[in-house]
Amino acid sequence: MITKQFETLEAEDGKMRRRAVSVLLAGVMTLGLAAAGLTGCGSAGEGKESIRLMVWSPQNDQSKDNGEWLQTMCEAFADEHPEWDITFVYGIADEAGAAGTVSQDAEASADVFMYANDTLTTMTDANALAKFGGKYREQIESINSEAVLDSLIMDGDLYGVPFTTNTWFMYYDKSVYTEEDVKSLDTMLEKGVVSFPFVNSWYLPAFYIGNGCTLFGDGTDESAGVDFGGQKAVDVTNYLIDLESNPNFRIDDLGSGIAGLRDGSINAMFSGSWDANSVKEALGDNMGVAALPTFTLNGEEKQMMSYAGSKAIGVNPNTENMVAAVELAVFLGSPEAQRAHYEMCGTIPCCTELTEDPQIGSDPVVMAQNETFLHTSILQPFVSKMNNCWTPVENMGKGIRNGSITHDNAAEQTEQMNEAMNSDGI
Repeated sequence: MITKQFETLEAEDGKMRRRAVSVLLAGVMTLGLAAAGLTGCGSAGEGKESIRLMVWSPQNDQSKDNGEWLQTMCEAFADEHPEWDITFVYGIADEAGAAGTVSQDAEASADVFMYANDTLTTMTDANALAKFGGKYREQIESINSEAVLDSLIMDGDLYGVPFTTNTWFMYYDKSVYTEEDVKSLDTMLEKGVVSFPFVNSWYLPAFYIGNGCTLFGDGTDESAGVDFGGQKAVDVTNYLIDLESNPNFRIDDLGSGIAGLRDGSINAMFSGSWDANSVKEALGDNMGVAALPTFTLNGEEKQMMSYAGSKAIGVNPNTENMVAAVELAVFLGSPEAQRAHYEMCGTIPCCTELTEDPQIGSDPVVMAQNETFLHTSILQPFVSKMNNCWTPVENMGKGIRNGSITHDNAAEQTEQMNEAMNSDGI
């Protein structure tokens, strides 16, 4: 059985937990649910319907150190729905891994789970992801930006409730760089040492995309293929060869970036919100966070552009309790639940109410992630042929690092990368 792959936790002592949650979230949940129109279809006097919901999330969301965010939210949801007597079963599955498991055996998987949007095609191809329509879609659309929603829409259908954006940005040492300095990679390389995940194919395309290279047209047209060829791409390869040999540049690999921030040998690195605590420990009050800088190519200023996506709550179309599962998913992605997610687990919220909140929105990490998502990134394509793109770009970075790709063969190697990205053989 597929459920044996996960740690399963029965929700016990529900009444005590629900009373505690009611005190914790009193008054807060009422506003969100009233706005969503998510009222129950029964009443206490008519008796309760007993249902069982299996919910998967990463370990971080269920740990006692983080206040058991998932369990807390599920019990708050149960309090708001007295028409149901809900037994929750919790399983551990991270957002990247959930898609593979659900798509392999959806009928044996969780009713509600968290997933990364770049795995959307994997699950829709397996008919393992429910669509959100009607009042539920209206509620989701009312609290999220168009850019966030686009990350979960395919062929006009919405497939999840976003709860955070997913991208990378820049951390830097404020004792070395000013806010003006970090707008330009060239300036940064003159004043300090910069580390970058050069051999990681989620990061390296930032330079190619910044110079006009494209993936699948607007990112959704698989027939358009990848355009990482021609002189625009060759120029980037030559730029990267020079960048790698710059004495103030370091390749970030296996945690060397954070280690360098800690001992002072590195002054800036590129990563995401998952490294915020480690960077804070390394730099303390000198921790700076910013969106991506520009770089100069052939005398022209270009903008680095990261891949961006989202993480969402999805619903299994095979669930026996579809209404409850959908309403729980909407609840877990609500402003109230996102606020708790941020406060308890450090998960960066994406709903507009919270990104515009003076307190949360002023958090440097929140600001940098949202600034990057909105202005210095492209939506990472989730078409199936995107899987052909990772290895060729990784090989380009490795080839430059080990010296096998040089200015003499840059044009040839770039075209080989482009051909491989457009080939199903890779």
